[in-house]
Amino acid sequence: MPTTETIQLPTDTDVPALWAEAAARAAAWLQARDLAAREAIVLLPFAALLGPARAAFAAASGFGGWPPRIETPLTLAAALGPPPQALPGHVSGDVLVDRLAAGARVRRLLGAAEPAMSLGDLEHLATLLVDAAHRVRDAALARPPAQRPAFLAVVGARTAGGSAAGSAGGAAGPAQLEARLLGAAVSWCAEGVSAATDRLFAHRPTAWIAVEIGGFDALIDGVLAQEGSDDVTAARSAHDPVPVLRLVADAPPDSPFAGVARPALATRWLCDDAEDEARAAALAVIEALDAGRTPVALVALDRSLVRRVRALLERADVPLIDETGWQLSTTRAAARLMALLRAAQAPPGSDAWLDWLTTWPSADAAALRSLEAAWRGRRRVPDRAAGARLEHAAAQHLVPLAQPGRRGLHDWLQGLAACLRADDSAAQLAADDAGTQVLAALRLDDDGMSWGAEADAPTLDLAAFAAWVAAALEVRSYTPLPGAGAAVVITPLARATLRPFAHAVVPAADHRHLGQAAPAASLVGEALAAEFGLGTRAEARQRQRFALAQLMRVPAITLLRRRLDEGEVVADSPDLQWLLLEAARRGAPPWPLDAAPTPRRELAATPLAPPHPVAAGALPAALSATQVEALRDCPYRFFARAVLRLDEPAELEADVAKRDYGEWLHLVLQHFHAARAAPGAAVLDDATRLQQAAAQATTEQGLDEAGLLPFRASFEAFAPAYLRWVVQREATGWHWQAGEVDAHAAPAALAPTVLRGRLDRVDAGPEGTRQVIDYKTGDAAKLRRKVAEPLEDTQLAFYAALLGDATPLQACYLALDGRDAPREIAHADVQRSAAALVAGLADEMRRVRDGATLDALGEGEVCEHCEARGLCRRDHWCTPAVDPEAA
Repeated sequence: MPTTETIQLPTDTDVPALWAEAAARAAAWLQARDLAAREAIVLLPFAALLGPARAAFAAASGFGGWPPRIETPLTLAAALGPPPQALPGHVSGDVLVDRLAAGARVRRLLGAAEPAMSLGDLEHLATLLVDAAHRVRDAALARPPAQRPAFLAVVGARTAGGSAAGSAGGAAGPAQLEARLLGAAVSWCAEGVSAATDRLFAHRPTAWIAVEIGGFDALIDGVLAQEGSDDVTAARSAHDPVPVLRLVADAPPDSPFAGVARPALATRWLCDDAEDEARAAALAVIEALDAGRTPVALVALDRSLVRRVRALLERADVPLIDETGWQLSTTRAAARLMALLRAAQAPPGSDAWLDWLTTWPSADAAALRSLEAAWRGRRRVPDRAAGARLEHAAAQHLVPLAQPGRRGLHDWLQGLAACLRADDSAAQLAADDAGTQVLAALRLDDDGMSWGAEADAPTLDLAAFAAWVAAALEVRSYTPLPGAGAAVVITPLARATLRPFAHAVVPAADHRHLGQAAPAASLVGEALAAEFGLGTRAEARQRQRFALAQLMRVPAITLLRRRLDEGEVVADSPDLQWLLLEAARRGAPPWPLDAAPTPRRELAATPLAPPHPVAAGALPAALSATQVEALRDCPYRFFARAVLRLDEPAELEADVAKRDYGEWLHLVLQHFHAARAAPGAAVLDDATRLQQAAAQATTEQGLDEAGLLPFRASFEAFAPAYLRWVVQREATGWHWQAGEVDAHAAPAALAPTVLRGRLDRVDAGPEGTRQVIDYKTGDAAKLRRKVAEPLEDTQLAFYAALLGDATPLQACYLALDGRDAPREIAHADVQRSAAALVAGLADEMRRVRDGATLDALGEGEVCEHCEARGLCRRDHWCTPAVDPEAA
């Protein structure tokens, strides 16, 4: 009698009927061989099938009242004994542990070439090494322990040629380096591999019964195949081989969709885009629940799309069971932990500190607002002392992590644990589901001591440790707790097979996600993978086809896809088209592709009118040039800036920009002229004095020399031209009188409002004439257009009003940019413009005090770039304003 038999299960039955058939076939096979059913073992590929299989086998007759034991390889191995202790240095199968050991192996492999590699390159090579080692390890573990050395020797000999060539010629190119890494991965596995599932090869039930679903399982196949092996039979000379029954639920590989069952209720929906598809998928789930078709499987082919569907279902209060989860690094708990590590690497006053302090339990909200205001350089800082105390306490809290130098992973993890325990952070993480998984992923419950000896082999600086933590959180998945009474299960396609779902919703059933195995970066080529059973893309495609075919056993199914994805056309899945063609050959009715239904609600229109605020009793006591210009541009802009006193917060960290260069150049010229005019000033040539002023301004503003470098190049070209301009100007009788002048004026017509401002520069000229100069690093052509209509130029007219009309006054912009810089752009008859400005401003202030509204104009160039546009809701007005000039 043969040791192994194979029985093909029907492909055209539903899930309950299939499990009943499998149980009946297993019972008849055991009875025919007079084998005790209770000592037989049924092996399933994954744990989600245990429930329906056990229920079906328990209900079946023919087992003599005691059905077989139903397990997966992992559950059976766990029941046979505790997991073996991994030997230090061996491939453990844990990505994080093995990456620690892989880093040292990569460095040894590179040798003298290591210093030329960046930290990111080294991490990438370690990741490739671990991936290759795990693939070889999995293939070795699917073989009996006695056969593994020979298998690894053959794989090692197969990969030794490329490795030896790379060693002889050095890691001169990517191909040679990858060959050496692959050889190192095989050698690493050859040092020894083991797992808890090794016990399965020594276990002897009365019979093995395997249910093959979605393609063969390599480990199950290896356990069953050994029963017919001559080596195993010889080793067990005192025992007969264990009988094996394979129950195959899949169709033949060359025709995976031939004769498969078809849902009684099937729909295909076509959506416009990803958002439309998410809404339609959520609608399909809710409709299935309303119709009583439960449980519902939401198949996760596109993880990002399914997360959007999940959010929509949660908004509709639909409880869920999520078997896919998402990256642990994307949870709020992980973000808090990474914010702590980034703050430890950054100086106070940085964005990293602010991000961390907003999540730090010990940070008082009021003190944090004060500290942020001080960091942003605001003039009004409430309770500055409280902010300073918070900054000091935060710095002390980061001491366990902020110490310089390289340390072992255990030391870093102890420092991180100390920071978390110093306040309520650890308790808050432990009270949160995702936080608990973060602590477990990093093994912080014992300060990371359970990572083993590999954790102290490499020494890391703080940046490398933070990168390791980020990688640790990325490779771990967060699995949310199931909702109470959940009847919707989010699951991968492969895990949806042969489960008692009443309805399956399959979004992203398109050519990108269903029927295409995405290539992954790997050292193992397809030819080598096929030769040694390391898993190929073709096998992955075949498994997906089998899973799709098994899903057809569900009574109802909704398949969705979109027309466009990020601007590219999306087509039907080729596997789905194959399935429909097979069905058409059998005369089954077609599944039309219909437009996805779009639920609509009629809402009463609520037109949004432009705002018309009044500020009769809230006008500022003093007006600046910027506020007056805002009033002339748009009254509502003035309302936002001057009345509500809103402003955009300054960035804590930013690259040196054109505005920073302008402020720096203002300060340079101020220091230069002040030093020249100071009594008893050192005798220096102007070129040296200007360079000293530049260095002083850089220090005072705390600018980064490297970031300022592109602007310093412009400054070096500007400096000699400016000094020539100074000499020529002084030859005509003009001399620098003062800079950065704070000026105030109280015209009687404006009472009680006063004017205030700061003048960049005031020069004294012939016959007591003065000239106010405003430095500009902007477009000179734009400045010329401003002064071409003197009454439209607010800034110089405002400055002239500040100085009054007691003495003759001139005004000009001094353009500091461009090939012809510096260039004077004069405002003709500026005192006349100043008088007109004060008169017009006085009239406007009287109107506002009398109750006139500060209307939002919603037109012109200013409106296009106004920072208050979101406040006035310009883009939501019921009747958009029309630019009269454009009309």
